[in-house]
Amino acid sequence: MDISVELTLTPLQDQYEAPIINFIKELRASGCRVQETPLSTQIYGDFNTVMSFVNRATQKAFEHSEHIILHMKIVKSNRSDYEPFF
Repeated sequence: MDISVELTLTPLQDQYEAPIINFIKELRASGCRVQETPLSTQIYGDFNTVMSFVNRATQKAFEHSEHIILHMKIVKSNRSDYEPFF
């Protein structure tokens, strides 16, 4: 089963860029399709594959930051080819 996941990582610290960059690099290593925007990162693919990499990347990010938030949305389908119709 394919899924689409939107992630927004928010480190609650002054030096916030490095944890975000490391998180995105970890997701890129998944081999799944990853799209980045200024406000979030989307990852698309098989449920088990995507969630395994999200779990691993989240654990690493949480281990390296004292205070951090991860906001996640999951859609049951691969929405990577979505095009607005309006």
